[in-house]
Amino acid sequence: MTTTTSPAPTFVVQPIPADLLADVRAAGLDVSGHAIETHVAKGGEPLRCCLREAEPDEALILFGYEPPLPASPYREIGAVFAHAAPCAGPADTGYPTQWRSRAQVFRAYDRRGRIHPATRVYDADAPEPVLAEMFADPEVVLIHSRNIGYGCYMFGVTRSNA
Repeated sequence: MTTTTSPAPTFVVQPIPADLLADVRAAGLDVSGHAIETHVAKGGEPLRCCLREAEPDEALILFGYEPPLPASPYREIGAVFAHAAPCAGPADTGYPTQWRSRAQVFRAYDRRGRIHPATRVYDADAPEPVLAEMFADPEVVLIHSRNIGYGCYMFGVTRSNA
């Protein structure tokens, strides 16, 4: 009997780092020095700490986050939700299960932190082949998943060997 296995993912999905979240929670300030906001989830808010949708009544924070990029004109700050208290983080480093069918912009960046032409809109059910195709271009070193409606940062994606 022959068995086959799926190839290992060629990328790693990265939530906002736990140590950065701990600093934000402890200081009560975001990257711009603005006070974080506390919220009670209505349900469905995208949580950048564990990469899932919030359940109703979960305690959340809303704050400005600057995704890591080299110094370039493309660095930006945007509002993100996370749990108000530390959580376990995502279950794994693969594509977030609840967000597989969520329309996103996959914004590709080169090593200088500049937006790369591999950037595309994703609106399907199988993000892995799209991300693999984008990373097939050796100039692409980082991909940000961004909310298509609001432009908010969702998570970063790097090559698994990066």
